Amino acid sequence: MANLTGVAFVDSSGINVFIHVHQRVSAADGWLRLAAVREPVMRVVQLVALDTVVACHATVEQALTT
Repeated sequence: MANLTGVAFVDSSGINVFIHVHQRVSAADGWLRLAAVREPVMRVVQLVALDTVVACHATVEQALTT
């Protein structure tokens, strides 16, 4: 799980990191979830459709219990 509470901006480099991590953990039967994604970051995540591949949750607690 990636806690994005303090993240106010993400660019293509950050998106590529999330994609790479998702691919690696999925190959090992794991998962990546994004938690506490702020609106500006969520806009980018949705723009590139990352949210269709990686689950996004409003809170850390939700990400951990889903």
